[in-house]
Amino acid sequence: MALRKKLCESSNFNGKLMYTFSRYFSSNKMDLRKLKPMIQKRIQDRAKDYPVPGMIPVAQEVFNSQRLIMQGVSTLLKVLPVMACKFCPEVYIGEKGHLIQTCCGFKHRDKNRVHEWITGGLNDVLAPVEAFHRKHMFKDVIKHHQRFDFERVPAVVKLCWQAGANDENQYSNWNPESDCFSVDGAESLPSDELLMIASGTLRAWEILRNGVEKLLMVYPAKVCNHCSEVHIGPSGHKARLSWQGTHFWRKANVDDLMPPKIVWRRRLQDPQVLLNEGRGFYGHAPAVVELCTQAGAVAPLKYHCLMKLQGVATLGNQSLYHPKDQM
Repeated sequence: MALRKKLCESSNFNGKLMYTFSRYFSSNKMDLRKLKPMIQKRIQDRAKDYPVPGMIPVAQEVFNSQRLIMQGVSTLLKVLPVMACKFCPEVYIGEKGHLIQTCCGFKHRDKNRVHEWITGGLNDVLAPVEAFHRKHMFKDVIKHHQRFDFERVPAVVKLCWQAGANDENQYSNWNPESDCFSVDGAESLPSDELLMIASGTLRAWEILRNGVEKLLMVYPAKVCNHCSEVHIGPSGHKARLSWQGTHFWRKANVDDLMPPKIVWRRRLQDPQVLLNEGRGFYGHAPAVVELCTQAGAVAPLKYHCLMKLQGVATLGNQSLYHPKDQM
């Protein structure tokens, strides 16, 4: 009898507890229904806070720097050779490529193979990253069936437009080729003029990356965790462009909008063709930085560690560095 009484009491307690929880969750559900119009109105009103007046000069500077970089790189590519792998995204600033076995093959079917080099171009140095362009940032999410209704523009340009750079109506039909023109007769330019172009391009590269970092602190931008798709806005889009179908969005950073494209670099103490045996000793640099330094520009101090300027030289598997050299 005592056991039956305890079981009845516990069942009554559990029933009261479940009833209380059900009332709690149902009341919260009703509260959310009432709050939904208020939340939507707040999202719409948030658009009134943009563009931020203090960030307009930054956006304009980034926009102008982006054009200077494309023009400068286009000019330097007429003078300096750039090689690109036929089967992977690897790039090398030089005439013959390198022999470092880092190629993954077509569709990643191979591993650690020698690259097959072809002549590279602008898109190999400046990896194109595009985003959907719509006039207002806080609008309905782009659906999959609407993916052809919106123009695709460079992500950095879209971010600058969103931040108030220039008049967006002037660029309703974006033409990237208009920014890719180079200096006429670049092949016959004297070294001092080439140095001036390289230094200006490198300076614009630093201004652009610093400016984009500042803009991303104010304006939302998303990147897919499974692919390189970028969206300038607070909530991404629903166009199924990812290899897994639906995108998995996370906050974007500078490298997502402007990939640095790290390349191997040959130093004065290295062999004419970089060998696979010395890959642990060679330096690296962003492709734009390496292109400008080969034209005579001085790399910023923050890249020196990555470039291994004072590193030891190698010949095959044998290092040319000896302790006696320090005596």
